[in-house]
Amino acid sequence: MKWTELVIFVVLFGVVTVLGFLAAKWKAGGTLDHLDEWGLGGRKFGSWVTWFLIGGDIYTAYTFVAVPALMFSSGALGFYALPYTVVLYPIIFLPLLRMWSVSRAHGYVTPADFVRGRYGSSLLALLVAVTGIVATMPYIALQLVGLEAVLRTMGINGSGIVGHLPLLIAFVVLAVYTYQSGLRAPALIAFVKDILVYVVIIAAVVYLPIKLGGWSEIFSSAKEKFDATPAAGDGLLLNANNQLQYATLALGSALALFLYPHSVTGVLASKGRNVIKRNMSALPAYSLLLGLLALLGFVAIAAGVTPITNQATGQPDTNTIIPVLFQNEFSSWFAGIAFAAIGIGALVPAAIMSIAAANLWTRNIYKEYFRKDATPKQEAKQAKLASLVVKFGAVAFILFIDPQFSIDLQLIGGVIILQTLPAVAIALYTRWLHVWGLVAGWFVGMGWGMVLLYGIPSANGKRAHFGGSALALDKLSLFGWHPFAGSTVQIYVGIIALVANLLVAVVVTLIARKLKAFNGMDQTRPDDYHVDDGDKKLRQIGAH
Repeated sequence: MKWTELVIFVVLFGVVTVLGFLAAKWKAGGTLDHLDEWGLGGRKFGSWVTWFLIGGDIYTAYTFVAVPALMFSSGALGFYALPYTVVLYPIIFLPLLRMWSVSRAHGYVTPADFVRGRYGSSLLALLVAVTGIVATMPYIALQLVGLEAVLRTMGINGSGIVGHLPLLIAFVVLAVYTYQSGLRAPALIAFVKDILVYVVIIAAVVYLPIKLGGWSEIFSSAKEKFDATPAAGDGLLLNANNQLQYATLALGSALALFLYPHSVTGVLASKGRNVIKRNMSALPAYSLLLGLLALLGFVAIAAGVTPITNQATGQPDTNTIIPVLFQNEFSSWFAGIAFAAIGIGALVPAAIMSIAAANLWTRNIYKEYFRKDATPKQEAKQAKLASLVVKFGAVAFILFIDPQFSIDLQLIGGVIILQTLPAVAIALYTRWLHVWGLVAGWFVGMGWGMVLLYGIPSANGKRAHFGGSALALDKLSLFGWHPFAGSTVQIYVGIIALVANLLVAVVVTLIARKLKAFNGMDQTRPDDYHVDDGDKKLRQIGAH
């Protein structure tokens, strides 16, 4: 047990716990018994709060440990996270402004609310809501993977319920202050988390290269490691087999990120379009940090880091690469601060994700199908209870499912959430796609995506199915025809499934238009997509 590190970790964890409870009074409205107040922070976060909130939501504890771990094991392929977050913001800049405006004008809380209003279809809204919840659950579980890596490095490395007890305690505390304070809790804690992360990473990328002989020595060590392995997919540079995978994974991840309900929640909580504009311009600062963070995977190679063995599985846990690096190369007190940064970095996104999933359940399933006359107070109560269920469902992932499978599930989650792009993102601009085309496209994209994912084995050979999201083109079959037979080039399954989704949606739309089928009732108007916080129209429409 590393007591110095553990004490510092517990103290900083205690500080953010207190902040979590105090957040209920921060920027408080009349009552937290309203979904706008509990689930969206009153829709009044300014530029700085939104920057820390969205940054804390996107750049998570799992990012902190997994991106460098992928660089450590695979080399250049792990750098996909950098172009992914670079191309992300130009792609989403304008759509998010339209989503914020129409949501503010009509009081929408979730992406499925918008779909319900845009097409008047409860079925399509249900598909979007269920997709969001299913895709979010393993994402929350992955935050626990990052937190567990830190606990394991500090000496807490057991199996069963007892071995996971510190993790359970951390999530009970998280559940309680999120239940009380709602979105204000992670918004306030995000300040502490991001400041710690910036300090730790900047110190690491300055100090460690100097200690290890410079970046030239670090890259040389990484090259020696990859040259000595038999794997064809690793190396300092991409090769012919993984270039397409790299490009499609980066693009698919960029398209998927702000379809996740927790990302939309952070945007809807802001107080105006100008806040979003500033944030889409400033958030790439996190991408710079992410690039520096990724290089720590190569630093770990040069430092001779060996991952800790998971006692429950008997396998090396590569997610401990960065925690072990900090433990070996820094003093105990600084390592404790770094571990706290990662641990707190797990709590912020886990809270936002659970709130977003709870909002979906409450607005688009509970109120739509079980209690149409639910009052705002009943909605808030239902959302609070649902957030508890979501959190402990994520804990169950860790307790009863191999953590590596949780990682693969998150990759699968990206494929899943991409299937909502036509109904959510494209619908922000046009209703040309027919509602039945969107439904049919969703089923085809989801179904074919699952079939392709089912046929992908895990990298370690322990599972024959759902082992990742990279598909060899040789395995791609169209009704028995193999157009790329013999090819070893890989591609991201999410892009293939999305293309199928869009093609089917277009074909069914053409048929439906030919038959003059009813395309639902649009409750939005063109002006709704441009309203701002100070608009007179907004004050009139959104008074509720």
